[in-house]
Amino acid sequence: MPETSARPFGSLLTAMVTPMTDDGRLDLDAAARLAVHLVDRGHDGLVLNGTTGEAPTTHAAEKVDLIRAVVAAVGHRAHVLAGAGSNDTAHAVRMAEQAAEAGAHGLLAVSPYYSRPSQRGIQLHTLAVAGATGLPVMLYDVPARTGVRYSRETLQVLAAHERVMAVKDATGDVQAALTAIEETGLAWYSGDDGLLLPFLAVGAVGLVSMAGHLVGPELARAIAEFEGGDVAAARATVRSVTPVIDLVGGSGNGALRSKLTLALTGVIPSAAMRLPQAPAADDEVAHVRAALAAAGLLTPAAV
Repeated sequence: MPETSARPFGSLLTAMVTPMTDDGRLDLDAAARLAVHLVDRGHDGLVLNGTTGEAPTTHAAEKVDLIRAVVAAVGHRAHVLAGAGSNDTAHAVRMAEQAAEAGAHGLLAVSPYYSRPSQRGIQLHTLAVAGATGLPVMLYDVPARTGVRYSRETLQVLAAHERVMAVKDATGDVQAALTAIEETGLAWYSGDDGLLLPFLAVGAVGLVSMAGHLVGPELARAIAEFEGGDVAAARATVRSVTPVIDLVGGSGNGALRSKLTLALTGVIPSAAMRLPQAPAADDEVAHVRAALAAAGLLTPAAV
């Protein structure tokens, strides 16, 4: 297959949080405002209803409403992808169909989690999702959450499907990506903010981010600098936002940290989450507030 140079979903996407009110209802107005905020700050794509968006605890109708609200707000300016992840293939297919009906521009398809299927099972599951709609698909390889990883053969099988276009790689395995990019011709996106530059160095075309909620302009600039051949500038740019990357991703709960930082900086009204995601304790809130202040992301009145 030909080497890939296209960016089917743009270069900088963020796995967007799902804003909620303090009593746990979806805040669609806040979601639309957040989407506009992100696109205004350098994003050319958003991923909805993923892990960071608390997909395990939002219901089918809520997922549809969220897609519609975000597409209405920014769909003319950015790619809007929707998660279609489940360990029940029939359920994942329905999610894909509902996302398409709601106006999503693409799908994020994760390997079935918890049940640890065979590679043949992963292939059949993903092909069913990819064949359910006319939307392009980004595969999501995240073995820390699914318990399984795409094999080399599975990536080749899936890449042969006409609607499978890209991979979000959260394996941390840059060496494997070097080979897979060449063998599959798929557009590769780093799934880890901190590994953006290593993945770009082996042929990735962009990033699906969490820290982009806060430092989207810098991450977009780093990608452009690298693509323009100024690797030193890209390295300096990423280094300048490394404390924020560590703050959001370093705790092991990126959804909580993303929401908390957005609430503390006034971008969304509330950091509310649904159980089993518990709210941040007072000491964590204090730590995050101090880190945001040190990074210059809080106004003096908010410190």
